[in-house]
Parts: sequence; C-alpha cells; structure tokens
Amino acid sequence: MTDASINASTVHQGDAEFGDYFALLKPRVMSLVVFTALVGLLAAPVGVHPVIGFSAILFIAIGGGASGALNMWWDADIDQVMKRTKSRPIPAGKVEPGEALSLGLALSGLSVIMLALATNVFAGAFLAFTIFFYVVIYTMWLKRATPQNIVIGGAAGAFPPVIGWIAATGSMAVEPWLMFALTFMWTPPHFWALALFMRSDYDDAGVPMLTVTHGRRSTRKHILIYTALLALLAVGTAFSGVGGPIYLMVALVLNALFLHGAWKISRRDEDDSEADNFKVERSFFKLSLLYLFLHFGAILAEAVLKPYGLGGW
Repeated sequence: MTDASINASTVHQGDAEFGDYFALLKPRVMSLVVFTALVGLLAAPVGVHPVIGFSAILFIAIGGGASGALNMWWDADIDQVMKRTKSRPIPAGKVEPGEALSLGLALSGLSVIMLALATNVFAGAFLAFTIFFYVVIYTMWLKRATPQNIVIGGAAGAFPPVIGWIAATGSMAVEPWLMFALTFMWTPPHFWALALFMRSDYDDAGVPMLTVTHGRRSTRKHILIYTALLALLAVGTAFSGVGGPIYLMVALVLNALFLHGAWKISRRDEDDSEADNFKVERSFFKLSLLYLFLHFGAILAEAVLKPYGLGGW
C-alpha cells in the first residue's frame, strides 16, 4: 500500500455527521454575531414584533454561518497546517470541500432573501454585502495579502449590530455605527494577542499576521495603541443614544483593566513571555472575550430599562 493510499484511508474516516456540518458554520463566531445583532435590533428606537425580531436574528445567524462555511472552504489548505484549525471538518477529512462550498452558497442565498422578506430589502442587501466582505474581501484577499488583514477585515465581524438596527428601523443612524466601531477597534488587539502566543501557526501557514511580518515587539506596541483608541471610543459611547450610567460604569472598569493588560503586554520581552508560556498575553486574550460581551450587554441593559425610565441619560 502506498503512502498516498494510507493517507487517504486515514483522512476519510466515514460519512459526515450533523455536528460536522454545524461546525462549518463556526458556532462560536455565530454566537457573537447573534448577540451583537440582537443588541443592535433591541437598541433601535422602534418596537419590533417578536416574530419579526426572531426571524431577523435567525437569518442574520444563518448568514454568519454561511460566511463561516465559505471561509472554511477557501482556507482548507492553511487550516490543515495550523494547530488551532487542523481539526476543523474539512482538514480533518469529515466534510468534502465541495460540500462546504455548496452549503455556504445555499445558506447565503437563503439568509439574504429571507431577511429581506422578513424585515426590509435594505437589511437583506446589507447582509449580502457583509457576507461578500467577509468571504471575498477578507478571506480571499486581505488575509493572505497584508498584515492589516485583521484591521480591515475586522469590519466584517462588526456589521451585525448595524444589520440588526436596519432590520428594526429600515434606516441608518449614528448609534449602530458606534456599536460597529466598538467591535471594529476591539478586533485587532483581540486577535493580535492570540497571534502573540500562536505565532508559529501563522508562520507555518504563510499568513502575514503582524507578528510574522513585523515581529512581536511591534505587535505589542500596536496592541497598546489600539487599546488606548478603543478605550476612548468605548467610554465616549456612554454619552450617545445607546449609552447611559450602567454602560458608563461597565466601560470605565473594563477599559481600565484592558488598558492595564495592554500596558503589561507592551512592557514584556520575549524571554519573559516564553518563560511563563505567554501567561499575560493569554490572560489579555481571555479578558478581550469578556470585554466585548459586557459592553454589548450593558448597551442591551440600557435599551431594556429605558422604557421604564431606568436606562439612558
């Protein structure tokens, strides 16, 4: 038996199960899409019928999942060499690339059409643009072309609250773009912290992450700069239409912690990081997950309490 046949027999381990197809949709990322879109929808200054609201979030989630499937289809080659992604359905041999492509395209069309029918055409068109941006602009182009991949490509993950707002109102406003900016500015320090202790993955895959092209020292400085700008934006959002005293308290505490973490990262050298297995960087990354969730949770709390005179200024 040849090496090729041995590899083939070990990679294709049987028919794919439902869980394998669901994993293509990147459920962790989808959960963030659902939550931020829900906050955008509920923070809008108009009431939304529960059935319409549920439908909007469902189809936005499906659109997010479709983007994930198309991303995995295109990135199957680099996913196979990265420790963090090699167990994904395609590199693990559980799902064929063509199946992922078909699923992604089908769900993209379904989500866009159904969101337009359930809410308004503007929301459907914006969801279509978001899927295009994530799959074509980020995945197919920026990710392998520039160390600014995460900076520019982060817009794709920041669009859901805008889509939720548009689904509710059918129009634009400043407030959803503040929520967009919050996620957009959060994305670089979040992913760069991950890249600091996962650099070998990006080296092996040939992905020009900032840690690869400019080194860890430069990446640490970038994290501090972006975190400082993010803190100004986050605290300033407290005085907008989606802010209030609850949000302000959350923002002040979280951004103080986030800035402190970024400062500690900026002061670290590689010997210190290697010695404790990037303990500070890993802690900052975990805090970044809580950071975004609690900011949007505070916006949601302000929106829910506002009709009772308890939220907002």
